[in-house]
Amino acid sequence: TLDLTCRRTPCFVKFSEMEEMVNMEAEINEDKFCSCFSRTLGSTSQFYFIGKKCEILQDMNRHLEAILKEKRALRKRLIKHKCQESLPIEATFHKCIVELLTEAVTFIEKLESHLQSVRSLPQIPHMMNNMDTTLSKTEVLMIELEELTEQILKWEEVQKEVYSN
Repeated sequence: TLDLTCRRTPCFVKFSEMEEMVNMEAEINEDKFCSCFSRTLGSTSQFYFIGKKCEILQDMNRHLEAILKEKRALRKRLIKHKCQESLPIEATFHKCIVELLTEAVTFIEKLESHLQSVRSLPQIPHMMNNMDTTLSKTEVLMIELEELTEQILKWEEVQKEVYSN
């Protein structure tokens, strides 16, 4: 909105008009002085017009400094936190605000676990390799357990035959 307002009323319009007027006066006066006086008076008139332009530039500089001060003050106000100031909320939106706040609280509570999940993403291939080796070790142990179970069953049958005889 600041840019839009600056476009509608440029701050340099007044100064550009003043500068054009002074330039025109300077040209008129310079023509008068050149035709009426000698070169020495013409060179002194140039100093007079330089002084006029210097005054205009100083006015413009003061104006720009005022604009910059206002801009700085506005930026400070915009950056300033509004944590402890209450914002007016229409009654129709109170329910929505309460729901939004509860969702924000639950999100913040779960944020750490979500961040931990995101941090663990680069470790997934390593974890998958570990799971593969663990699975293969488990299969080997299952095979050994089946063999041991078969041996125990055979030994049990042998023991029954020995007792029965």
